[in-house]
Amino acid sequence: MSSAVQKRRPQTAQQFVLEELRRAITTGELKPGDQIRQDALAARFEVSRVPLREALKALEAEGLVVHHIHRGYFVAELSLADLEEIYRIRELLETEAVRLAVGRMPEGTVGALERIQREVERAAADGDVPAMAAANRLFHFTLIEASGMPRLVRLIATLWDSTDAYRSLYYADAPHRKLAVREHRAVISALRHGDEAAAVRWLDEHRAHAVAALREVLGQEADRALPH
Repeated sequence: MSSAVQKRRPQTAQQFVLEELRRAITTGELKPGDQIRQDALAARFEVSRVPLREALKALEAEGLVVHHIHRGYFVAELSLADLEEIYRIRELLETEAVRLAVGRMPEGTVGALERIQREVERAAADGDVPAMAAANRLFHFTLIEASGMPRLVRLIATLWDSTDAYRSLYYADAPHRKLAVREHRAVISALRHGDEAAAVRWLDEHRAHAVAALREVLGQEADRALPH
C-alpha cells in the first residue's frame, strides 16, 4: 500500500474501508448495479473480511449498496421514478435552506463559494470527474449549511448520498460540466446581490438539468436491457 494511502488512512480499518468504498461509488469506479467482490476488495485494502462486512452494512443503511441473499452486495440502482422523487424532495428542502441562508448569509459565505467555484472550474476544465463531484458537493453544502439548520442539512445530505453514484455519470460529459459552471456562477451572482428568488431559480434549473440528463441515461440503459 502506498505511503499516500497510509497517510490518509483513518483510525480504524472499518472507517478506512468505508471511506474507500464510498469514494469508489461516488466517483463511478463502482457503477450502479456492479457486484462488490469482497475477496478482491479485502486483498486490495489489506484488511480482513470483518471490517469490510461492517463497512458494507453501513453503506447498505445509507442506501448506497444492496444485499441479495446468495448473491452478495451490489451497488444500488435507482429507477427513474426513485431519482425523480429524490430530486423533487431535494427541491423542496433545498429551497427552504437557501431562503434561510440568504436571509442570514454569514460573513464570508459568498467568498467561500467563490473559492470553491475556482476548484469546480479547474476540475471541469481538466475533466476530473471525482474532483468535480467533490467540489460541487462542497459548493452546495457551504450554501445549505449557511441556513443554520443542522437537521435540515442532514436530511439533504442523506438525499445526496443516495444519488452519489449517478452524479459521476452526469459530470462525465463535458457539456454538463460547462453548464454546471455557468449555473454556479449565476447562483454566486444572485447571492452577491441578495437576490433570493434568482438564487432559488438558478438552483432549480441546476437540478432540473441533472434530472433531464440522468433520465436520458437511465432510459438508454433500460433500452439496452430489452431483448432485441
